Amino acid sequence: MVTATFRFYGELGGFLPRARRGRAFAASCAHAASAKHMVEALGVPHTEVGLLLVNGESSGFERPLEEGDRVAVYPNFGRFDVASLSRVTPVSGAAPRFVADAHLGGLARLLRMAGFDTLYDNRYRDEEIVAIALDEDRVVLTRDRALLKRRAVEHGCYLHAIKPAAQLRELFGRLGLAASTRPFSLCLHCNLALRAADKAAVLDGLPPSVRALHEEFQACDACRRVFWKGSHHKRMRALLDAVTHGGKDGEADE
Repeated sequence: MVTATFRFYGELGGFLPRARRGRAFAASCAHAASAKHMVEALGVPHTEVGLLLVNGESSGFERPLEEGDRVAVYPNFGRFDVASLSRVTPVSGAAPRFVADAHLGGLARLLRMAGFDTLYDNRYRDEEIVAIALDEDRVVLTRDRALLKRRAVEHGCYLHAIKPAAQLRELFGRLGLAASTRPFSLCLHCNLALRAADKAAVLDGLPPSVRALHEEFQACDACRRVFWKGSHHKRMRALLDAVTHGGKDGEADE
């Protein structure tokens, strides 16, 4: 056995017992245990870690720990420049695509509303989520720590917030999503691209009040749903503006 000192920063403290938050603490490690093994053994999923420093130097997860090592563990950075350091989780420049677990249906709809390709089915098993994430290079979204600790999961986010709108704000802040939004470009139900629809082509399926008040429509070719800029659109627009620009929103229960 060897002893190393650990310090977890930022929101990573939320995974630790209260006595270990915001301070350095010593922990016993098996001989040649990797940094990743110890980080997860202490309660933090590897997907939540953006930067790992061992004795002040950036390091990878697979580094074996030695007696007296000082390990500093930082969360994923959405707003800070750490380009000169070696992230343990590589970051792609493209807009991320997501797969959400069974408990995050509300967040999945909000992400689609913002234009982010997000797969969701409340029948997905954990094994299916992991396979989809690997096959399609998607970020796993979950409130299940055990799911994120699976070795095969490369990119994931644990959502600390409970309500969907708060989860959306949390995700935007952590991943810096504001610049990648494409509002109202995807079907909230099918996750497929919407197209502009001529009013005459969708007229028969519209409520009388919508026929009288609206002229612009979008349609989904898969589910045949038709969308227009009604009161729900205005609420969602206000929520997205608040999340994007850092203001307050009134959709905490959405």
